[in-house]
Amino acid sequence: MARSTIGYTPGVWGNQFLSVASGPLMKNKKEEIHQHLQNLKQQLGRQLKSVKEPCEKLNLIDTMQRLGVSYHFQSEIEESLKHLHKNPPSSWNAKDINSHLLGTALWFRLLRQQGYYVSCDIFNKFKDDKGDFKTILIDDVEGMLALYEAAHLGIRGEEILDQMLEFTMSYLKSRLKGMTPYLQERANRALHCPIHKGMLRIETRYYIPIYSKKDSRNDLLLEFAILDFNILQQQYQKELSYITKWYKKLDFVSKVPYTRDRIVEGYFWPLATYFEKQCSRGRRILGKMIGVFTCLDDTYDNFGTVDELNVLTEAIMRWDINLVASLPECMKVVFETTLDFLIEIELLTEEDGISFVVEYVKQGIQGLAKGYMVEAEWRAKGYIPTYDEYIENGIWTAGYPALEITSLLALGNIATKEVFDWISSMPKIVRASGIVGRIGNDLGSHKREKNIGHVATSVECYMKQYGVPEDEAYKLLLKEMENAWKDLNEEYMKPSSIPKVVLDRVRNYMRANEFYYDRFVDNYTIGEGMKDDVAAVFLDPIDIDHNK
Repeated sequence: MARSTIGYTPGVWGNQFLSVASGPLMKNKKEEIHQHLQNLKQQLGRQLKSVKEPCEKLNLIDTMQRLGVSYHFQSEIEESLKHLHKNPPSSWNAKDINSHLLGTALWFRLLRQQGYYVSCDIFNKFKDDKGDFKTILIDDVEGMLALYEAAHLGIRGEEILDQMLEFTMSYLKSRLKGMTPYLQERANRALHCPIHKGMLRIETRYYIPIYSKKDSRNDLLLEFAILDFNILQQQYQKELSYITKWYKKLDFVSKVPYTRDRIVEGYFWPLATYFEKQCSRGRRILGKMIGVFTCLDDTYDNFGTVDELNVLTEAIMRWDINLVASLPECMKVVFETTLDFLIEIELLTEEDGISFVVEYVKQGIQGLAKGYMVEAEWRAKGYIPTYDEYIENGIWTAGYPALEITSLLALGNIATKEVFDWISSMPKIVRASGIVGRIGNDLGSHKREKNIGHVATSVECYMKQYGVPEDEAYKLLLKEMENAWKDLNEEYMKPSSIPKVVLDRVRNYMRANEFYYDRFVDNYTIGEGMKDDVAAVFLDPIDIDHNK
């Protein structure tokens, strides 16, 4: 196998994040701002507690989640949803279709999103004698939008939700021009990315300016959300400064010139995993891991020969630095960096008294390397596997199993040995994330990679196994991704000894995948297409006065 000559566009951020300056929000006002935030939080907590009407309470919870501040009221929201699950308003079961369309849809989505199973039969009252959704529903725009969002919480076999999705999507697309500016922007965003599949910080950044246009907005909540977003943004800037310094010190750009310089763009993966302030160390660890994985991926894809990659893989299986002595200098750098990363994990877990975690992280990286090696051998032989064979390996090469294992380091005592045993056993929900990760990546990069001698993707493999043309393969692979999302929804609602906060890490990686490979584009590799999102989330604070 000849060496690849694939080149990537240079990184676009340079030294932008090397230094961190206090923004206008915090300059000389840190204590004052934090005190004001606490006062707002107390007032909003009282608001949430005082709301008794079910639909009003669900609306407030939904708004808090969309504005990215629900984590401040976690226990209160959990208690409210628990109560509404046990005591659904009896009026919502009435046959009167004008009775709580919005409330019913919100109740269904928020409860399922929280892990409570509720039957989709509740939507049957909105259908006519022919089994179609009643056209009178379209008079309620917010209700239709809520139905659309609820339809994405389905599991396999729930045909009514598939029908509901088709019905509401068609309606929303056809009625956009007649909506108010607030509803039009909400509908546009939902059609682009439903809230259930949206990366939380990205969706918050989109929703804050949209919500500011709502006539009946809660100004107290809006101010709280803007302040909270800006404070967290400054925390992310410090983390990106740390990660950028680490990356610059390694000098990958000159020592491993064939790899993608995407350390800033890659930080959306840790941010998707957990955005809260207390998870800063976890984000830093994952930020480094993304940098390491990118170099490993590009080494297997774009540089090493099969013989060299076999040596590298064996070194990773044994964690033996002596084995890489014969490899090119750049490959030694990649292995040494991977080893140094593991040593850092060992030191951190030893401090925390959870040294047992290291073996799980090692196994995750070894699984990734073995998957990369299989792909390298396929490419060298010009072999196109069946889709079934490809996806079994692709679940690993998506990188999510290894990342999800490592992400648990930030969860403290919740991440027990039982939890690590579970997540390392490739349970159905982790498998679903790997399928979404692998296919999403392939659909985003397939057209580019097929012209540069890359290994066959799921597209070619699906075409081979099922004898379908490329456009049909795309449609069917999207269906595979939808089924994987349904599997995640089902597993999330099953009674389990695994804490929901652990399942959230898996779900959040799937959400990140929707962001990175949006509209059949590999935004991570291209890099340039993410400039606006990087600026919006990591650089530009939201102007409080502008949103009043």
